Amino acid sequence: MNTRETTRLIVLRHAKSAWPAGVPDLDRPLAGRGRRDAPAAGRWLRQRHGGPDAVICSPSLRTRETWDRVAAELAAPGTTATPGEVVFEPRVYAASAATLLQVVRGFPDRWRTALLIGHQPGVQDLVLALAGGGEGVDQVREKFPTSAVAVLTLPGGWAGLTPGCAVLTDFAVPRGRPGDQ
Repeated sequence: MNTRETTRLIVLRHAKSAWPAGVPDLDRPLAGRGRRDAPAAGRWLRQRHGGPDAVICSPSLRTRETWDRVAAELAAPGTTATPGEVVFEPRVYAASAATLLQVVRGFPDRWRTALLIGHQPGVQDLVLALAGGGEGVDQVREKFPTSAVAVLTLPGGWAGLTPGCAVLTDFAVPRGRPGDQ
């Protein structure tokens, strides 16, 4: 890959999940608010950044349900924003920033834009570790709520990522409207 080419990492925290009694953490579904907010995140991504080349998603139920709703919005009629590859990666579940960085460093260079869907505190810590600058860094540091989306511009390819090498170019917390599902 030409190191002058732009590489983007989009980091999405899963949408709001439910806490049903007796359900293991890995199997927790989205709550009503999460079912509303995940499509809003997908619309925001489509309108602001288009679709990723690949999606790397935790295998938990709430992250997979988040992806399903985001994907439906990326694939809205008349768009071509669906990713070429979707990987449900066990290492992303409940991962630390260090583990997430290892996962990201292993992405193939053919992926120019990748979407990582994971959990707190790993996603927030990863964004803060990579972000050497950008207007939204203080906001990310303060809080990385459910459905938050951070977009990082990276120098060159994935393998050489180091702390502080990226610029946070966008950050948002898209929310659905009551009545959306």
